[in-house]
Amino acid sequence: MTTFVQSGIDALSLGALYALFSLSVAVIFGVARIVNFANGELMTVAGYTMVLVVGLYWPIVLVAAVLVTVLAALAMDSLVFRWVRAAHPTTLLIVSFAVSYFMQNGILMIEGSRPKTLDFGAALINSISIGGIRVSVFDLVTIGATVVIVAALTLLFNKTGVGRQLRAASEDFAMARLLGVKANRVIAYAFAISGTLAAVAGVLLTVSTATVTPDFGVQPVIIAFIAVVIGGIGSLSGAALGGLLLGIVTVILQTVLPDSLEVYRDAFVFVLVIAMLLARPQGLLPPAFAKERV
Repeated sequence: MTTFVQSGIDALSLGALYALFSLSVAVIFGVARIVNFANGELMTVAGYTMVLVVGLYWPIVLVAAVLVTVLAALAMDSLVFRWVRAAHPTTLLIVSFAVSYFMQNGILMIEGSRPKTLDFGAALINSISIGGIRVSVFDLVTIGATVVIVAALTLLFNKTGVGRQLRAASEDFAMARLLGVKANRVIAYAFAISGTLAAVAGVLLTVSTATVTPDFGVQPVIIAFIAVVIGGIGSLSGAALGGLLLGIVTVILQTVLPDSLEVYRDAFVFVLVIAMLLARPQGLLPPAFAKERV
């Protein structure tokens, strides 16, 4: 029973982290219809920012990581994506790959290829006893942070003017512009929110691995897009659900697979994802709209 509960907490923690990955990607696609593969590099920016300021008081480290990542996201929009928004989706996809490789190689030139290690949040790796069950503090923090962020996003999108503009733009961008929504401003909001989510995910991932490399964000962004497709492209709730389920399935397979098959865990995960998409190609929670941005 104890092992089952501990595995359940591990699954929720990994699922919560994956949900942050997917939400960061889904916000941009939902508003601007941009498949942004450079989103992973925003997590890398958060990690390297922590490396640079790790000697400071920990709240300053966290604020610096979020602030620099948000600024990088806004720069990504204003310097690149703003000028190609009207392009074909395939062109936008290629541009996002170009931005991703540009940022990776820029970090490589500045920081080098050797992994950067840091000692931050070491206390989070410790375990505490709850009812006789050893639980990682990091798992609890990850789950708690994700719950708070999802609640904050729900309030933002449903109770604020900015949220209403974002929802209007995601449902019908052309109509929203006709009604007075400023395109540049609302997309900047989306990039800022995406950058914030990427920063939090990057901080958690950096604490977990204690290592940052130039390709630090590649695997998370792949996981994010898989989760977005599972949940339903364009749906924030679907993205969160897809990330959560993907993390839970990954941990379950890690637990039940025999030792000889553990190395093929990701292959089993992808087989299950393909099977799910064959049965429900629109995703688990597809958006109620399917209009292209004009």
